[in-house]
Amino acid sequence: MTPYQILLADDEAALRFLLTETLAEEGYELTEAEDGAQALAYLQEQPYDLIILDYMMPERTGVEVCEWLRGHANPNADTPVILLTAKALDKDRERAKAAGVTQYIVKPFSPLQLLDTVEELIRRDAR
Repeated sequence: MTPYQILLADDEAALRFLLTETLAEEGYELTEAEDGAQALAYLQEQPYDLIILDYMMPERTGVEVCEWLRGHANPNADTPVILLTAKALDKDRERAKAAGVTQYIVKPFSPLQLLDTVEELIRRDAR
């Protein structure tokens, strides 16, 4: 079976490394983007099984990337999106929900918590 493809977009290299290691150990294949513009370029090129976006990134925020994703024809328009954020305010959650974010995870979080969410969304989407 082909490994599930995940796009991980976060401007923090240390966090990308940690999450890539954690998810790769579980057999997921990751593509890393360091900002919103790079994430958009990847999203237009190939389909992913799951997308993980940081809320606050240079070029485009995770919410802006998700708004684009849901609003334009592309191979990932219906792909589940996890938004990682330090912003825990209700208005930020509402904005993310309106943009089409599937799951919202507030930093700091444990990599295992993220892994549980990834597995849950990929299983749900595979049905």
